[in-house]
Amino acid sequence: MIPAAGTSDVRVRFAPSPTGMFHVGGARSALFNWAVAKQTGGTFVLRIEDTDASRNKPEWVDGILAAHAALGMHADDPTFEGPYFQSANRDKHVAAARRLLDDGRAYFCDCTRDDVVARTGNQQTGYDGHCRDRGLDEAPGRALRFRTPDDGETAVVDLIRGNPTFPNSAMEDFVVARGDGSPVFLLANVVDDLDEGITHVIRGEEHLPNTPKQQLLWAALGAEPPVWAHLPVIVNEKRQKLSKRRDKVALEDYLAEGYLPAAMVNYLMLLGWAPGNDEEILPFEEMISRFRIEDVNSASAFFDLKKLAAFNGEYIRALDVQEFVAAVGPWLRAPHAPWAEEQFDAVAFAAVAPLAQSRVALLSDITANVDFLFLDAPVDDAQSWNKAMKAGAPELLADARTALAGLEPWAAEPLKETILAVGEAHGLKLGKAQAPVRVAVTGRTIGLPLFESLEVLGRERTLGRVDAALARLAENPPAAPAQ
Repeated sequence: MIPAAGTSDVRVRFAPSPTGMFHVGGARSALFNWAVAKQTGGTFVLRIEDTDASRNKPEWVDGILAAHAALGMHADDPTFEGPYFQSANRDKHVAAARRLLDDGRAYFCDCTRDDVVARTGNQQTGYDGHCRDRGLDEAPGRALRFRTPDDGETAVVDLIRGNPTFPNSAMEDFVVARGDGSPVFLLANVVDDLDEGITHVIRGEEHLPNTPKQQLLWAALGAEPPVWAHLPVIVNEKRQKLSKRRDKVALEDYLAEGYLPAAMVNYLMLLGWAPGNDEEILPFEEMISRFRIEDVNSASAFFDLKKLAAFNGEYIRALDVQEFVAAVGPWLRAPHAPWAEEQFDAVAFAAVAPLAQSRVALLSDITANVDFLFLDAPVDDAQSWNKAMKAGAPELLADARTALAGLEPWAAEPLKETILAVGEAHGLKLGKAQAPVRVAVTGRTIGLPLFESLEVLGRERTLGRVDAALARLAENPPAAPAQ
């Protein structure tokens, strides 16, 4: 069980490897650990498992730290401890391996995989214990293997999966140090957890098969194992485990696309857990108070991109307008914006910002919604043009142009009434009548409310774009409808 709130002896950890972008599955694991540390008054330890020198890069470490900070986990919070680096603990890893050897819990082995296959005649058979009693001394190329018990079973206390048991006879004598003397992940991970006083290990279910082996190592090193909790795997819409080769999994990519960190936190917390009462949109502080690791579901969690976008839209709409303007700022400048810096009009943007805020699901959506205000000409979207500029569009646009030229005042409501009247004269309802005007002026069939947009764009630019559309239609008239 997780101790009650207010205790301070709970120490959880998140231990990523700096070998790539920060995976959303890792972000979920980190947040669950963070929630447990927060609700108990405990400590969250960040440990960078950087012993794979061939794959580690400093920028990946920076990315891990930046991603944690974006999600609210950082060194300025007293709950946070670290980062520690596994490579700095190598001497303790080596000492633990030596202790296992001296205590008779490990032995040297010079068998290759081919040797094992030759003896067993089976490619699938694990190590057969050939070197257990050979008494080999340490030598280059000889791995150190842990001597697993011959009988009995290892019981794992798992807060999510009950108490699974593993027969010891099914576990081969596994390697704890390679032939070059370097300790492997299984041992280094245990030694680091011991050294850092970790009381609860909350991690992905892919590590569950390692758990009985690590638990045996804890016991062999004279310590009580931690309490375990193995989180459900996260899957895509085809119920396949999220893969960086197939799916968008990097947290950095989502943030760069315009997902708000608070929305990501809220959504990730619901991958395997629910706060109850059919509530989903909740501030993190409220989720912390309700979260119980024992309530996490062991079934796979579906990463629903549509639901995530819906969450993000809710969080965007909850911002006040000034917060929204600040949040979308990066997408109003190079390299995201297709207009030159001097073309941007902050006053014009402020006028349409409330309209855009109610419609965008991603912060990055803002660029396409407002580009008509800052470009010299609207974007040329062939699909939108072909959809709106059908037979009758030239005549409607010409009449709209005449009506708009003398309109006073140039404001949203009179603009709407004018286009409504032009449409009625052509036997069209407002939705059909405004479509050619929208595409002529903005380039797209979908966007911000048209008449408020025209008000901000102004009479001169609006009429100029209608004229350009009429000239284009004159050169390439829409085909007459089939009889």
